[in-house]
Amino acid sequence: MLPSFYQKYLERYLKPAQLITLKMLVWLLQSQKQVRLERLAANLPLPILENSRRRHIQRFLSLGSLSILALWFPLIREIIFHQIKTGTQLIIAIDRTQWRENNVLMVSAIYQKRAFPIFWTLLDKKGACNIAEQKQVLRPVIRLLKKYKLVLIGDREFHSIELAQWLHRQHLSFVLRQKCDTTFREKRQQFQPLSSIPIQPGIRLFYPQISLTQKKGFNRFNLAAYWKRKYKGKQEKEPLYLLTNLPDGKSATHIYQQRYGIEAMFKDCKTGGYNLEGSKASPDKLIRLILLIALAMTSAWLQGKRTSLQGQQEYVCRPTEKGRNRRRHSNFWIGLYGETWLIAFQSCQLWVQEMLNFIGNKKSFYRRGLRAISLIQQPL
Repeated sequence: MLPSFYQKYLERYLKPAQLITLKMLVWLLQSQKQVRLERLAANLPLPILENSRRRHIQRFLSLGSLSILALWFPLIREIIFHQIKTGTQLIIAIDRTQWRENNVLMVSAIYQKRAFPIFWTLLDKKGACNIAEQKQVLRPVIRLLKKYKLVLIGDREFHSIELAQWLHRQHLSFVLRQKCDTTFREKRQQFQPLSSIPIQPGIRLFYPQISLTQKKGFNRFNLAAYWKRKYKGKQEKEPLYLLTNLPDGKSATHIYQQRYGIEAMFKDCKTGGYNLEGSKASPDKLIRLILLIALAMTSAWLQGKRTSLQGQQEYVCRPTEKGRNRRRHSNFWIGLYGETWLIAFQSCQLWVQEMLNFIGNKKSFYRRGLRAISLIQQPL
């Protein structure tokens, strides 16, 4: 179910019938965990022919009003404003992922080890993106979140000194991972590859004001090198080499390590949530399907966060387990599968009532569960 403030905003841009279709599709994404048009059409609760339901969804996904800038930007800004105080630091990540033949470039906001999609585009090619494409997705995000102290993080695909220089001129902080064969130079020293730096697991090094290119016109930036020590029998194969304009290496490595929130988000979009990689939609429709996923994903996260604050998460999942010191499931997972549990309860309510007639000694537990259901299904 969409939060009430989502619906109030969407009413301004969508006609009543279009808004109902959107709510049905988001509900289907939560319950079916699939974005394939065949699956959505098969389960769309409209009393028309299956082929007509398919065409209904296709027409909806062709609407010009399903715009990232017009429809999604105000909502994600509202979410971020409610979760993170303006004027404080906000980490954004740029990343690219391949979903079958679709090459998606995305910028996300990192919060509580999770990433929220902000802006995305499909590249009409395979492989890495260039500086022009990176600027294209970053500019609208920078304007949208100008009230925050932004720090951009990117993996080795985004290692270029050109990107670092452009970000610095935008008055943004950055932490960009470098390839180990990249060469650098300290003042009055010769160029050498990053792999020549003497570093061992557990060691952190910091080189201020280094040059990364022999071309003129580029600023000097800082370099942080860090090799995580062996943990639970696992050892990272190589250290992190991070180009940054932050003043110290500890901050740079701490911020960069939060980049893995975007991997969790991609998993939510794929096998861990909505199985986007199974979609065979055209590029234009895929952009809008990702918009529906963004609506569903953030709705589930907000719902899961509230369920956790209510102390009702144990009715949805097993929060902890022996030998595990971290939560077993995220707020996204709790919200997503909490919705599934509510759907199952509503569908089987008569059977549940029959069950209560046979297990009188357990009624107190069932009453607590019914109270939990009433709390979880309250509108946001």
